[in-house]
Order: sequence, then C-alpha cells, then structure tokens
Amino acid sequence: MARKKTPKQSKGGKKTKKQKEEEKRLQEEEEAQLEAEREEQERLDREKKDQELERLELRDREYRELELNELHHLLEQNHSAVTKWRADAAEKAKWERYMCCDGAPDPEVQQDVNTYLSLWREDPEVNITPVLKQCNVALQLLEELEVLLRDATDPKEGQKYQEAVISLQELIHSKLHLSTEEIFKRANENTDTETGNMQTVVKGDNTTLCVWANLKRNQRFKGLNFEEVGLGFELPKQLTMSDIAVRILHTHYDHLSSLAWMAHRKIHTPSHSPGSLVVVDEAPADTDLPEQEETKDTEEGKDDNETQQQTADEEVQSIQELEGSKSEDSPESSKSSRESAEGSGSQIQTQMEALCVEGEFSSPSELLTMDSSEPVQAVDLMEYTPLGGVFYYDVFRLPPQAHRVNGWEIRQKLHTGLQVFPYPTETFNLDDNEALTCPPVGMSVKLPERVVFLETPQVARWDAADKQWRMDGISDVSYEEEEAKISFKMDSFQAFVLMQETYANLPFLSWELSPLGQDAATFTVNGPLIEISITIQGDQCILKSEVKGLSHLQGKWMSSPDLQRAMLNAGINIFVNEHTDKYVSSFGKDPLTEHAAYEQMAFFASACAFSRSKWNAKCGAAHLVMQAREHRGPATQPMDSWCLYLVGAQRSQKLEIKERSKTFSSNHDPSRDFHSTFIHMLQDDMSTDGIARTRESSYLFVDTVQSLLRATRPLMYS
Repeated sequence: MARKKTPKQSKGGKKTKKQKEEEKRLQEEEEAQLEAEREEQERLDREKKDQELERLELRDREYRELELNELHHLLEQNHSAVTKWRADAAEKAKWERYMCCDGAPDPEVQQDVNTYLSLWREDPEVNITPVLKQCNVALQLLEELEVLLRDATDPKEGQKYQEAVISLQELIHSKLHLSTEEIFKRANENTDTETGNMQTVVKGDNTTLCVWANLKRNQRFKGLNFEEVGLGFELPKQLTMSDIAVRILHTHYDHLSSLAWMAHRKIHTPSHSPGSLVVVDEAPADTDLPEQEETKDTEEGKDDNETQQQTADEEVQSIQELEGSKSEDSPESSKSSRESAEGSGSQIQTQMEALCVEGEFSSPSELLTMDSSEPVQAVDLMEYTPLGGVFYYDVFRLPPQAHRVNGWEIRQKLHTGLQVFPYPTETFNLDDNEALTCPPVGMSVKLPERVVFLETPQVARWDAADKQWRMDGISDVSYEEEEAKISFKMDSFQAFVLMQETYANLPFLSWELSPLGQDAATFTVNGPLIEISITIQGDQCILKSEVKGLSHLQGKWMSSPDLQRAMLNAGINIFVNEHTDKYVSSFGKDPLTEHAAYEQMAFFASACAFSRSKWNAKCGAAHLVMQAREHRGPATQPMDSWCLYLVGAQRSQKLEIKERSKTFSSNHDPSRDFHSTFIHMLQDDMSTDGIARTRESSYLFVDTVQSLLRATRPLMYS
C-alpha cells in the first residue's frame, strides 16, 4: 500500500505543528486499517472454525446412533455373559458342596441349619481346644448365612436366614463363655511354678484367649504380659488382694460395631432446628427381637415413652450379656436372654451395609440424645474403622476351686455361672483403716499381624449402656512404633478396639491403568500415605505393595470383591462409598458420566493406558479429563505419547492442549472428529492391532476392571 507524502520540513529541520498533526493522522489511519484487517482475518478464521465445527457436529450426529448402538451392544453382551457365568458358578459351587459330604450343613436348607444348632447346643463339650475348632466351623457357616441374607430378595427367605444368624451368633458366644468358666474352675490344677497363679494362653484361627487367676493374692503383683500373643494387663493394688480372674478374649471378628449402627437410628421430626435429629433406641422394622415382641404384646396400653424406655432397657441388658461382663445368672438360666442379645448383634451386622446404602442410619457421632445436657463422645463409624477385631477385657470372681481329700475331689457347685467382679466401685476397702478410690486398669496390645495401621492407632472402648464406641475414659496412651505396641489405661474393664481413619489414604495423588497384555492390566493408586498396585488377570486380582504386614495378601490371587474385603479388613482402604464425600474433597463429577467412562475404559484396558490429568479439576462437573494412549508394547513410551480427552454425557473429544500446558482450554484437536462415545474417540488414535485386542477382551476381565474402577472412582477423587 502506497504511503501518502508528508509535508516538507522547515529549513531549520524542525517539524511544524501542522506536520506533526498530519503524521499523527496518517499513523492512526494506518493502525485502524491494520486493526480492520486483523478483525477481518479473525472473522474469517471464526467462520472457518464454525464451519468446521458444524461439519464435525453434523458428522457426529450422523454417526451418533450407530456409535451408541455399538456401545449398547457391547455392554449388553458383556453383562449377559457375566450374569450367565455367575449363575453357572453358583450352581457348580452348590453341587460341589453337596458332593463334599463333610458334615457341614447347607446354609440354604433351614432344617440342616436347625439340626446343626440343636446338636451343638446339646453338646456338653466345654474343653476350649475342641470348642474353638467348633467355633471356626460355625463362623464359616455364619459368613455363608450373612451372604445369603444380604442377597435375599424374598422377605420370608431373609427372615429365615436372619433367625439362623441370630441363633448361631448366640451359640458361638455362649460356648466361648462356658469354656472360659471351665478353665477358671480348674485354675489350681494349672498353676505357674514361679508365681503360684494360673496363666494360660489358647490360640485359635479366629480367637485368642488369655486367662489369669489370682490364686496367691500377692500384693506386689502389678501385671502380666502374655508375650507369645503380645497382650498384657496391669492391675491396681486393690485387685491383687481379691479372688479374681482376668480374661482377655481377642476375637478377630467384630460384632459390636454393628450394634452401634442399629442402636442409633436417625429419625427426622417436623422441625427446622438442629435438635430435630433425635435418637430412638429401637430395632429396625425388620428386626424381630424376642424381648421386644413380648413387650409389645403385653404393654400395648402404655404410652410411647414408657414403651421406648423399656425397649431401651432390654437392649442395654442384651448388649451387656453379649459382652459376658454383666450377667449374674447361670449360663443355663440366661440362655434365652443371651440368645436374643447376641442374635441382635448378628442381625444388625448383616443388615448394616444395606441400611447404610439406603440412608436409614446415621453415624453415632451425628446423633443427639433427647435428654442429655452434654454431647456424647461417640466414635463416628464412617470416619473411623475398627481394625483387628475386638478385645474383651474382663474381670470375674474366681470360682471355688476343687480340693482332693482321700482320693475324692470336693468342689463347691454354684448355679450362678461366671460372675463379674464389680470394678470400679465408689470406694474400695483395702483394710479397716484405709479406703481408696478405684484407679484405672492398664492394658498393652501388640498390633495384630494381619492389620496395617497407616497412622497411630486410636483406642475406643465399648459403652454398653449407649451402645457405641467412645474414645473418652482412656488415658496414658503410649504408642511404640518400632515395636508396634500400644499401651493405655481405662477407667474400668471393657471391650475395646483399635481404630484408624477410614479415608486416610484419600484423595489420590495419582492413578494409572496400564495394559500388560491380552486380558491383563495393572491398576496403580498413589495415595497420601501409601502406593498400591493391583494386577488383574482375567477375573482374578493380586495385590502388590511395599507396605509391611500384608504378606498374607501379597502373592495370593482372588476375585475383585474378595480382594476388596481383604484389603479393608487389613486396613488398606482405597475404596469409596456414598459417605466418602463427607470426609474427602471430590470434584463433584456427574455420576452417570463417570460411570459410563469406567465402563468404556474397561473395554479398552487390554490395549490402552489411562492416567490422571490435572485438568480434570478445571473442566467442570459435567465433564471428565484424563490422559490416554495406546499401549504398543513393553518398551517404555515417551511422555509425549499421552493425549488428553474430554469426556461428557453427549460427546467425547480429543483436546488440543497437553498435560504440561500452562492453562486449560476445551478446544478440540482440529485433526480429530467428535464422537458420541469415548471408545470411538480412542479408536481414532489407535492401530488396527490395538482395536482388534479390544474386541477380543474377555467379559470377565472387563467386568473385573469395571468393578475396581467403580470401587475406587479415581476420576472423582484424584
């Protein structure tokens, strides 16, 4: 473009005012013309981009139905195959059980279970060793019954399994109690040569029993360590002079925590105040406790408050009997009450998961009592998880010991059974001139071998009156990390557990799903505390981790549900549920979009690798962003091979930006089409061999990957 001539300068070389104005005008005209040209170019680019976008959208709409139908067909085909396989596996397992003929009852046959219960109840065996073996069989049957109860759809079948669980749980506890009593009755026959007292340890597969009888009443006795099982206790001076017997019963299973879920039921009243959330100590509608039925029948005329109070009193008594720490009656005379009590615990345990999912129950820590002036310091069982089972710490009156005279055994026979020694009391008379208050009792525990505590364990005691775990009343806590040992003191003898924060390893710092070959992949999760790797081969999974204490899990192939349960029981939680959002920050993604992404990722897990993207936090709740690439072999692939994909409910697209980009942009890669599904978007960047591998994926492998992704939800919590 030709520029206009500017006026000549004056003789002195200085520009006149008119010349300056003319230059400024020309410069402004030039800038305006350049701006117009730039805007025109941008307009043309936008039009071109809009035209290209319209073309892509038209193409997407053209193939939308075809792509959705293909995805739907894959999902239906996989689901049908998995459903058939599970049905066949269940039939095969049922037949193998029938052909086994090992004497164990079929949990689905009520008559077989009732016969088993009757025969064991009438069995006079009280020797602890055979009783523990019988308890192992009963616990296996109990586990099978609880699975049937959770899966039951017919209310009548559910009631049948529920009653069996109640009876079996009561019987297990009753047998352990009777065996303990028998040991104490013969304490003087098994005395220690050094101390003159009786001390015995009995180890079972699911139970550890430590007992000590104070036969010498030595005032200098302070406590005892059962070194072979890592348990120890300390007694105050007053108790060392009494006829007492101490029992530490460690059950590797936990039935008390379920009582807390049942006892504190959330009920909403028509009020807008915080106090509208109250606690009613009652069983769920589908819980049929014998005592409660009788109360209802005989007390119909009473008002609601009296009925609730009586129901609460009966449940308190039932829980006390479940612990074996409050009963003053003989085992024979209290059989029916213990049966109801322990049955309640078993029943609640089997119902807990379903009730939590339905939102019918709240954590005890969220509850407000109707007449309490001070908040109850209850443990939130959604925030904390008991690990390693329950430790029952009890003190009993020492039963009368037998005496041998002229070949005869003389024993005072009592009909009261094993009686609890009252401690603490208001005052304890050591002698006529001195009265002391009751100091706390000590306890030391070596952490269970098959449990991993990622942080310092918390100690919680069981409050039988309020039916909840509490962390108050515990003092002088000392944790020795090198020795994996924790010591503390409690105000009284109570059951206690060791707890850990449920979501201590969330949210994830990173995650990756990488193929290992056809129907094989590795899912790696890096949390704030530990890194976990799960290898998937077909429908089997194996755990790999550097964390100590998981030797019983590492190197063992198991199904995805079994692995998840085993990891949770071991204290390794990378799994989420409907309550996780209350304790862990998330991205609040649309659950349907998220679920659909996991389904499609599983279909391509044999050929494609997927990984976390930092931009997933920037794309909004309606979309997901992840990195993906085709896995072309065992050789290490460069980082640049990762591509970013934006996944939404209606459309998936490849992004123009990279993970290392400075800002987020949802602009799509102009070299790629839009697609209605994620798998069709992935195929645009895949080789023919890679696509073929995805079509050959086993339905069991796809289902297993889906279950792990849904259980961990890495796109929501990383």
